[in-house]
Formats: sequence, structure tokens, C-alpha cells
Amino acid sequence: MFELVIQDATIVDGTGAPRRNGTVAVNDGRIAGVFDDATPLPADAIGDSTRVIDATGLVLTPGFIDPHTHYDAQLMWDPAASPSNLHGVTTIIAGNCGFTLAPLAAGDADYTRRMMAKVEGMPLAALEQGVDWSWDSFAEYLDRLDGNIGVNAGFLVGHCALRRRVMGADAVGNEATPEQLDAMKALLAESIEAGGLGFSTTLARTHSDGDGQPVASRWASRDELLAFAEVVSQHEGTTLEYASDGCLDGFQPSDVQFMIDFSKTGNRPLNWNVLTIDSNEPDRYRTQLEAMDECREAGAKVVALTMPILVGMNMSFLTYCALNMMPDWGPILGLPVDERMAKLRDPEVRRFMEERAASPEAGVFSRLAGWHLYIIGQTYSEANEGLRGRSVASIAEERGTTPFDTLLDIVLADDLRTVLWPGPTDNDDESWRLRAEAWEHPSVLIGGSDAGAHLDRMAGPPYTTQWLGDCLRGRKLATLERAVQHLTEAPAELFGIKDRGHIETGFHADLVLFDPDTIGSGPIELVNDLPGGTARLVAEAVGVKRVMVGGVDIVVDGVPTDARPGRVLRSGTDTRTVSLS
Repeated sequence: MFELVIQDATIVDGTGAPRRNGTVAVNDGRIAGVFDDATPLPADAIGDSTRVIDATGLVLTPGFIDPHTHYDAQLMWDPAASPSNLHGVTTIIAGNCGFTLAPLAAGDADYTRRMMAKVEGMPLAALEQGVDWSWDSFAEYLDRLDGNIGVNAGFLVGHCALRRRVMGADAVGNEATPEQLDAMKALLAESIEAGGLGFSTTLARTHSDGDGQPVASRWASRDELLAFAEVVSQHEGTTLEYASDGCLDGFQPSDVQFMIDFSKTGNRPLNWNVLTIDSNEPDRYRTQLEAMDECREAGAKVVALTMPILVGMNMSFLTYCALNMMPDWGPILGLPVDERMAKLRDPEVRRFMEERAASPEAGVFSRLAGWHLYIIGQTYSEANEGLRGRSVASIAEERGTTPFDTLLDIVLADDLRTVLWPGPTDNDDESWRLRAEAWEHPSVLIGGSDAGAHLDRMAGPPYTTQWLGDCLRGRKLATLERAVQHLTEAPAELFGIKDRGHIETGFHADLVLFDPDTIGSGPIELVNDLPGGTARLVAEAVGVKRVMVGGVDIVVDGVPTDARPGRVLRSGTDTRTVSLS
């Protein structure tokens, strides 16, 4: 007799195999049997205490695994990891890009909060009011979460935290001394032994701390990074992750050699975030994939994460966002508001900004320079009344001004508060063809939501349901079976996560049940539900009937439950070592 029976579902098991009609039984949080016409459900399988779910007409898949999140802080006030949970995510990987909240020295909480607010777009008030910052070691941080989360969560050990814990303020502006490096290596080993899944770092020029200085990891030597990879190699079930300028602009030969050395020294996979694809810049895309090929041919395992949707994001000329990353825009947008507005009124400054945004130096941020495609969001002045929801192109035509001038005139009328929704320049058929091509590259993995970060700017968490809807009823660039495999088996294999990613007897009963006719994502909304009354972008899931972790419902008919069946995934216990071949 089984505790739970999900009857007459269309099973897409995560392996890429054709869908089939069947029934899944669960006992003690694991799949106890998968039954179909060839292997029927035993006659005595359902008893008085069995919970039976009729899944007729619904699709049952393994729970989705998000390989790149920043839920490290949010889980402290939101154990459900919303809104990812609503969109079928049952396992997250956090601690990416070198940023973790542990280890943490006494007195360093303020620095860490300000860094995370700047570099990962987490509201400072939420970090101050939603987290108590009362741990020191990585083990203490993990223990705070274990048994208190709705989803499964694995955490990499962040480079910036290691440097700050050992070097203090000297972590910024200095290379480590031999003694400091030894101390950091010991601290990394201790953190991995406590359950850390490996090591993460960033070398990206876009990553600065709350003081405007390059984050601590950007001051490290290559020898320091390789020393950490060596530590990772000594522990079972570990991995490597990093961000670099090559992720933004394309990899130079020295970047490729470093990735090869990093992966091979660690004897572990290395993943980076995020591969963006734009038919207007095919060379960058091709160069990045060629770099992955070169790594693979050299015996390394380097994997690019890429998103299968165009992530909804808003922009602002008032607060820090991706527009600040445009070449030479940072000093202008970093001015006090009155001075900034004066600059933005200057015709010569406008022409300079427009030219720099269109320059090759803009790299991946050039996709934000389609000014005519921007849609106006919330406005705050009488002059802008009636503009919400309209395109800049239509307003510019009406006014007889250029799109960029029109955009700046609108935001200036609102004292820069206008919410702007950029229309991506890479939404053309050729870009989508290239994306579908990339999805099948052996060194590409679907993911990169950044969930838990850039909370009022980006809406990455809905990528799972939005993409499945697109595969079923939209562009249909991947089959349902292949898309589910990308979201389940593929990340489980990259991180070596044991007994997850398939619907298979003996595996954990992390499951998603959805309506294939309606699965998708609702509209993106800005809601003020974070600690301190701060805002984030969210989108409801459509068509998701149930999400389960260990056979326990965490979402029913789109509504989260209070259940906390998730567990902290610890290296070596919940993960196995993944070879480079």
C-alpha cells in the first residue's frame, strides 16, 4: 500500500524519453513505483490511508532545478523561495558569482549587506530587516536553513566572503599574502566539509561593492584562484562557478586558458552565467561557443548557462540598473539627481550617451539600446499622464522627436522616477533560431534566472513555465520531453545531484503536475512585499496544479502551502563527483 498515488498522468520522466500515460506511487518521500499498461498498479496499492490524485489530462514531470540563483538572503524571510516555487522549481543552487553570506566575521554584516545591495540588487532595507546576520561559519549558516525551507537548496562557497573573513578590509585592493592564502584555503575546506557544493568567484568588471570598489575576488591573482580549485578537487561532489568579462563580451585566449586550467586543476565542471544570443552580434555568440569547444577539446568541462526566454526587466534613470553599465554612462547616472537631470537635458550629453550605447564597447548591454522599443511603465507627473503602456516609438512619432530624446524627456518630467520596460532588440526569428541551436550544444545548460537578485529590475524565475508554454503552444523550438530534460536531468547531472531529476523508482518525489493546455507565466507585476516595504518583480504561474518536494505539496493550484519539506543539499552526501569526460 502506498501513501500517495498520482493516477493516470501523462508522465514526462526527465530522461528525454517519449511521454507515456501512467501512475506514480510515493512512500516516505520517494518514488515507490512507476506504473503503466506494461506494469500495472498492484491491486492492493490503494488503501484507506492512501492519498489519490487524479491526474487525467495533466503532465507529471520531475521538479525543476534552477542552477543559478541568489536566494542566500531571501530564504531567511521567505523559506518558500518565491516565486520560483510557483513555477515548479523544487531545487535551487545559490552562492553563485562569488557572493555568499558566510563565512562572516563579527562586524562585517554591514559591508556584506551594502555589497549585496549594490552588486545583486537586493534592497538594503530587506537585508537589514529580514536577516539577523547572527552566524559566523558556513556550517552555522547552513544549519539555520536546514529543516526550515520549502525547496531543496545547495550553496557554493563564495570567494568574496572567504577573502573578507580572512583579510578584512584588505580584501579589497590587495593580493593575498601566502599566510592569508593558506588561511583561506583552510576556510574553504572547512566550508565544503560543512556541506558547501564547491567554489564560486567573479572577475567581472560590472561587480563592485557598496563603496564602488571592485569586489574582493577581483583583486585575486590567478594563482589564488587555482589554489582554491585544488582545494575543491579534494572533496567529493563539488563544482566550480564563475563570472567574468568574457561572459559579457566574449572570451580572449587568456580567458579560455584560465577556464581550462581552473576546471582541470579542480578536476571539476566549471559553469558560467550567462550566454546571451543576439543575431545582431553573431560573432560574440560564436566566439563564446568556440571557447567552450576549445575547453572541451583540452579535457576541461566548462558549461555556459543560457536562458530560454527573454527575461522581463525594467530600467530606471533614478536608481542603479543595467543602464549604468553602458560605456561611459556610469559617471553620468551616478551624479546627484539634480546634477544628473541637468546633464540629461544637455543635447551634447544626450548625443554622447546615445553614441556610446551604440558602440562596440556596449557588448551585451547593447540589447538595451533599442530606445524606440521601450514601453512606458508607471509615471508620476501630470506631463506624462496617459503614457503608461505606450511605446516610445509611438510617442516620438507623435511629438516629432527622436526616440532617445523622447525617452529622456519623459523621465525628466517624472524627476527620473519613470519605470521603463525595454523591448529587447534580440526578439527576431534568427536570434531564436540561434538559441535553439545553442540549447543542443554539449557545453550549454538552460538556466541563469538570477532568482533572488535584482529583485525590482528582473523577473527571471518564470523561465520554466514560460518556456514550457512556448514549447507547447508558441514557437515550439523544443519538444516537451527535451525541454523537461533541460530543466531536470541536465542540471542534476552537471552538479551530480543524487536521486533527483528523473521520475524513477527510488528517486526523491520532487514532482510538478501541470496542465499542458495552459502552462505558462502571468504578467510581471511590481509588488511591495519584501521586508522594509521594498519592492520586487513577480509573475504568477499559470496552469501549475501541484508542486511537491519529497511527496509533500508546496504549491496547490498556484497557491503556496506552509510546508517546509526542503533540505539543504550537502556535498558528498547529496551530490556525487562529476567527471570531466
